Amino acid sequence: MIQVSRKDSKESLENMLRRFNRKVQQSGALAIVKQRQYFEKPISKRERRVKAILRQERKVQKIKRIKLGQK
Repeated sequence: MIQVSRKDSKESLENMLRRFNRKVQQSGALAIVKQRQYFEKPISKRERRVKAILRQERKVQKIKRIKLGQK
């Protein structure tokens, strides 16, 4: 659970809310909740994972090509 307390007595509510939102984004909790909002078949999950792995591999290859001066 993510908790935020006041740094000092003068800290505004807006600053606390901003810090809380930042911590929620960094933790990835919101993304997990959105994924689980609807039921997804196990086969779909597997396909999504495979596609994500392929995307990462392509990204690494693209970065290597850029470093080598290729397109």
